[in-house]
Amino acid sequence: MARRRKRKSRRRLEGRRILELVPQYSIESGEDKPVTAARKFIQAEGIVPPALLLVKRNEHTTDRYFWAEKGLFGAQYVEENHFLFPSLRVLEEDGDNLPVGAVAH
Repeated sequence: MARRRKRKSRRRLEGRRILELVPQYSIESGEDKPVTAARKFIQAEGIVPPALLLVKRNEHTTDRYFWAEKGLFGAQYVEENHFLFPSLRVLEEDGDNLPVGAVAH
């Protein structure tokens, strides 16, 4: 029996494209839970929003969090609801002005 391909959400793909423009930090969770490790890292480093944190839980699993003015959110939620975050609206508008073939970072 043929397996049907899952439809990609345009809204989520757009959110993922916008999140690629945000600074990213990779950390290891260590003994803490991933969200606690992310909060401690933000506090210790004085990271200002918006930022994306990739927290390695173990060798197979990495959790993604988005640090916004409103707090810490799961990255998947932010991808699907990027229009709710004012700091991402600014990035979205800046990204639209890039010349064809240019990469924003």
